[in-house]
Amino acid sequence: MSHVAIVTDSASDMAPARAAELGIAIVPLEVTFGSQAFKAGVDLSTDEFWQRMTAPDAPFPKTAASAPGDFKAAYDAAFAAGADAIVSIHVAGTLSGTIKSAEIAKGMLPDREIHIVDTMGASMCEGLLAELAVGMAALGVGAAEIARVCEERRDDVAMIVALDTLEYLKRGGRISGAQAAIGTLLSVKPIIEVKDGKVETADKVRTRGKARERVIEMICVRPIERLSILHTTNAEVEVFRDAIVARVPGGIDPSKVTIDLVGPSVGPHLGPGCVGAVALYRHE
Repeated sequence: MSHVAIVTDSASDMAPARAAELGIAIVPLEVTFGSQAFKAGVDLSTDEFWQRMTAPDAPFPKTAASAPGDFKAAYDAAFAAGADAIVSIHVAGTLSGTIKSAEIAKGMLPDREIHIVDTMGASMCEGLLAELAVGMAALGVGAAEIARVCEERRDDVAMIVALDTLEYLKRGGRISGAQAAIGTLLSVKPIIEVKDGKVETADKVRTRGKARERVIEMICVRPIERLSILHTTNAEVEVFRDAIVARVPGGIDPSKVTIDLVGPSVGPHLGPGCVGAVALYRHE
């Protein structure tokens, strides 16, 4: 039976311990605070990132794509460990140059079987598809078929997040200053959706409570196969998880639900205090 290795990047927000348990390699994006540069999840943990991010007078962090050399190192390590092929599952090419680095690294290994999947999303949109890929690999499914299924199933993924403010998306260049100003003027809680490689404002509501309720409504529209509850240091995330799980059509196996703290690659664009979810819907 061929051995297929699964690789993703730190924009997946997969907890390193969970990735290690599943055998998923994570290639780090870079995050900088002022003149200090870090590799996300390598020399800056998610907890350390949020401590820095929320410190008084902290410089605004900037993110940069993974380097091709980091991908080549991850691919070399996977093949050295006995992999016959790799499926590499990544943040949308429209949101980061990371997938270009993966393509460059693939080009350095012309005799190796490497399939690169653009999830058209970010955060646990990548993570849930990577977990799906691990399950298929364990059943002996070939790399080309795993990649094909992941590309097909990305249409079954939804990511909805309630933000405290649009300020961080504006600073990170993901939305215009005019869009952010409208949100601030109205003192609304914006709800964003990451779909088809774009970050869109899906709705705007007046209070945090209404924002959470709206996220639940928007996520719980179909039976869900796997669910990630996302947060950026939000103390009420477990209550939020319970509220969503209670309303999933047809219910959901609790073992298929995780709580994931957004890390240094996506966190700068969302800011603290957010809650949201990524759902992999049952395939119809």
